[in-house]
Amino acid sequence: MKAIKVTKQNFAEVRASEKPVLLDFYADWCGPCQMVSPLVEEIAAEHSEFTVGKINVDEQPELAAAFGVSSIPMLVVMKGGNVVSHAVGARPKAAILDMLQR
Repeated sequence: MKAIKVTKQNFAEVRASEKPVLLDFYADWCGPCQMVSPLVEEIAAEHSEFTVGKINVDEQPELAAAFGVSSIPMLVVMKGGNVVSHAVGARPKAAILDMLQR
């Protein structure tokens, strides 16, 4: 499965997922984001037990503001519609999976 392109139009549906949700806040021009993006896509493809979404901060400034994004990449894990953890900056795949499995 591919990561979902999250917008303000489909955010409520993603947030309501019964699975843990990983959100990747990124921008196309961001070097560290380009390092994290393939890892996020791998997690989406390999782990159907998670809902994985990508939010382009340039295209979705309202969502970025709602999550207080001030630096990217920013990874957010939500469970039951609530943020349970977040991390700013590039992370290895194992660290991202660890955030989801806590």
